[in-house]
Amino acid sequence: MSNLQFFSPQVTGDGSFTFFSPEFEETFHSQGGAKQEAELKFIEPCLLRSKAQQQDRICILDVCYGLGYNSAAALAGIGEVNPHCRVELVALELNPTVAQAALAYGLLDLWGAQVVEGLAQLVGAGSWEGGNVGARMFWGDARQSIKRVLGEGFQADAIFLDPFSPPKCPQLWTVEFLGEVAQVLAPTGRLATYSCAAAVRGALREAGLRIGASPRVGRRSPGTVASWAGDLPPLSLQEEEHLRTRAAVPYRDRTGQDSPTIIRQRRQGEQASSPLEPSSHWKKRWA
Repeated sequence: MSNLQFFSPQVTGDGSFTFFSPEFEETFHSQGGAKQEAELKFIEPCLLRSKAQQQDRICILDVCYGLGYNSAAALAGIGEVNPHCRVELVALELNPTVAQAALAYGLLDLWGAQVVEGLAQLVGAGSWEGGNVGARMFWGDARQSIKRVLGEGFQADAIFLDPFSPPKCPQLWTVEFLGEVAQVLAPTGRLATYSCAAAVRGALREAGLRIGASPRVGRRSPGTVASWAGDLPPLSLQEEEHLRTRAAVPYRDRTGQDSPTIIRQRRQGEQASSPLEPSSHWKKRWA
């Protein structure tokens, strides 16, 4: 219960709760609705329910597990349409503090006792094998953990990319990190994130992925969905033009060990010397 002193539930627009992170100075979810965000920004764009109707096995990579909402929503959604579908889940998270607090406050109870019990074991023991689910947790810096996932040859039908925002957590939005995450995506898989930042979308394209837009959920902007092939909701002309501005200059971290400050400063220097149009011009044009 000691972790409760660091986090207290904050209600969001759909009645579900989130936490505020003092370290990153952001909430873990949109104020429009934490549960809704898990569903509409991650589960639905990755087509998990339809995949579960067609496949007897689904592999998921949850980058930045956090409170566990995306994993919980995925397990519950797959179980609803195909209780016999085997789910292989790999989750990456810096440390267990937030996940433990979410369990202690009962925030995962929205998805039922079986999901809660399984994810509690995942958080407590680092792995969970029960029913049709096999799950593993890799604690620590995701920049190192993703190399372990790659080394195992794990291929994901769905990837949830859910770090804090790029300005606050640039180390998990770099060309190098997203390139490694992309290598985990199966040929027919989908990657989903809440972010529509031009730097993020540009980095995903640089990794070779096609990108599209996902629905707006309690935010003024849509999210992003990516895949190697297949039909995706298209970007608008406004969004495409954004990718041709200095906002699209990506974050870089060639060593995989740079601090957030260094990564931000490097990008600012590249933006200052970039021949691309300033994003302020783009904003005025579309105001």
